[in-house]
Amino acid sequence: MTIVKCKSGLGLPYSSLVPKLPERQIISSKVVAALRAERLKQNLSMNVLAQKAGLHVSMVSLIERELRKPTLDVFLRISEALGVDLWKILKSATAKAKRG
Repeated sequence: MTIVKCKSGLGLPYSSLVPKLPERQIISSKVVAALRAERLKQNLSMNVLAQKAGLHVSMVSLIERELRKPTLDVFLRISEALGVDLWKILKSATAKAKRG
């Protein structure tokens, strides 16, 4: 096994910038909840969102029920289909996760 240490441009070890596992799970859950809330606010069905995002409806359903962990690409597809800024959602979810 090879261990690679990486420093960020901020002079901090990369590992100190990555949230711990429980925090990552909370952030992911909050992002999923925010995207679902936006879908409902726009009165879109899962079918319509899936078509707009180029995903299968079962994938959208599994993500919203938190039975699948979406990749960044999938998060980007969904946020683009909803016309929302994923970066703002991530920032908000991260802040909420850190507050507890």
